[in-house]
Amino acid sequence: MKNLLFVALILLLPATLLAQRPKAEEIESLKIAYFTQKLDLSPDEAKVFWPIYNSMQAEQDALRKERMQKMISFRKTTEIDDLTDAQVQSLIISEFDFKQRDLNLDKKYYNKLKSGLPIKVVGKFYRAQEGFKRELLNRYKGGPR
Repeated sequence: MKNLLFVALILLLPATLLAQRPKAEEIESLKIAYFTQKLDLSPDEAKVFWPIYNSMQAEQDALRKERMQKMISFRKTTEIDDLTDAQVQSLIISEFDFKQRDLNLDKKYYNKLKSGLPIKVVGKFYRAQEGFKRELLNRYKGGPR
């Protein structure tokens, strides 16, 4: 039972965080500025990077939207105890599926990035992604920048 409660909390946590987040356009503008500064792309590299990045963002956004729709139906259930074992298992397996699909997208776009850009630029991109997440969290929770 504790495991099911834990899974429910994990599934609901992103929804709670989304309710407190700033507008998506604001975040995307900050992210583009951050990546532009951190990656320091040449004009030729920028011509390769930005279309791949934009395509990756579109696919990730679509996956997140689909996941949120599944989470909304899960949130309508007041108690896990009201679900059958098969329903609970289906929800858990569905979450695993979304995580796998997200990982598959990461691998797909890693291969696209490394085929068109120097590997060090690709490495800077992944480091910049993590740095941006930290900076964004600090910015919106009032921490140091």
